[in-house]
Amino acid sequence: MKKKVSYIKMQVLSGMANPSPPVGPILGQRGLNIMNFCNEFNKRTSNLDKGIPIPVIIKVFNDRTFKFIIKNPPVSYFLKKHLSISKGSKDANNIIAKINIKDIINIAKLKILDTNSHNVDSVVKSIIGTAKSMGINIYN
Repeated sequence: MKKKVSYIKMQVLSGMANPSPPVGPILGQRGLNIMNFCNEFNKRTSNLDKGIPIPVIIKVFNDRTFKFIIKNPPVSYFLKKHLSISKGSKDANNIIAKINIKDIINIAKLKILDTNSHNVDSVVKSIIGTAKSMGINIYN
């Protein structure tokens, strides 16, 4: 008998997965063992700083087993960390920081593994769009 598969996508803070919302309710409604996920996720993210937002894709099988993959943090996390800012601007026209294009290329090299693109230029353009929407100016 073939196993049916469904997917759950969510963001969990590194080293801080626990049965409370949002993890518990999302996994519980699918009948998955919440503590198994939390323990495994925390173990696999123990090498990272605590509290980094980590995208997770959970592959759920009909026998209530699961596998999951961990992706790199979102682009906004890398931009905020590099610029030492706590959040982006509410208004994209309000410039709050500046970043060098070389730094964006470095972020793109990290994020290209998580995209469906094999072209660094297209990932760079995407990151530039994110930066501009956060009120970050790009210079050479």
